[in-house]
Amino acid sequence: MGVDVRIVVYAQNRNQAERACAAVFEKFAELDTIMSDYRDNSELMQLCAKAGGPPVPVSEELFRVLARSQELAQRSDGAFDITCSPIVRLWRTARKTHVLPTDLELANARAVVGWKNLVLDPDARTAQLLLPGMLLDLGGIGKGYANDLAQAVLRRHGIRCALVESGGDIVVTDSPPGTQGWRIQAQIHTDNLPKVDPSDGKTMLLANCAISTSGDTEQFVEIGGKRFSHIIDPRTGQALTNRIGVMVIARDGLTSDGLTKPISILGVERTRKLVKTYAGARIWVGHDSGDEKPTPRGDLRTP
Repeated sequence: MGVDVRIVVYAQNRNQAERACAAVFEKFAELDTIMSDYRDNSELMQLCAKAGGPPVPVSEELFRVLARSQELAQRSDGAFDITCSPIVRLWRTARKTHVLPTDLELANARAVVGWKNLVLDPDARTAQLLLPGMLLDLGGIGKGYANDLAQAVLRRHGIRCALVESGGDIVVTDSPPGTQGWRIQAQIHTDNLPKVDPSDGKTMLLANCAISTSGDTEQFVEIGGKRFSHIIDPRTGQALTNRIGVMVIARDGLTSDGLTKPISILGVERTRKLVKTYAGARIWVGHDSGDEKPTPRGDLRTP
């Protein structure tokens, strides 16, 4: 998946912990062969190779991520779109070469992008890419799902108290013994953080939830004096330049990971409407204006 994975567990003994963690890493390796867009032989890329053809049977795990992705695409009016891989690849190249994509390159990429051109059949468990040349990218949602499945593996090994983190996406279960929650430091500057440790205003105490953050702190490129984020608006093909930071706390990683991307793109009012469609989701948004400390944008939590 192109990221480091970290697991923290509280177990009855070392053997239980080692067996459980080994099983988790095996699961991550399995999911990489399913969802990676860097592997030509992954299940995802094999599906993309058949773009423009008939429906293709897919595994239960891939279908679940595709289905949730399409649900989020619909609810966000296309601000989240896993078919935007052709555009994402252009901007990956831009980050390496420091040369912006041309208008023609973006136009050609946008011609094969559009979430409505991915058709799913839940009864047959098939996926169909309607246009030749379509490509999928699960980088905006796959890690959260992998973290969820990792915690399921740990539970099967009898571990109820664990933290799984991959690329900044975190899923935690029961609080560590003798504590009120896992100590998670907020990665954005904002107000009204949940269950804040009084000794450290940025440290949250959380349990049985998922936490995801998104922003351009590490993944960005400066071209012509302008900073372009790794987050792309699939509706325009343009990389974000608004220096926004988003944190989502939700019931599972599949939800928290996916929500951070459209929230980075949509305005405040549209964000509020989107978040309300996901029970238990809470959102915090901060805006980095380029000063030493980002400007808080307020607490957008749902009730």
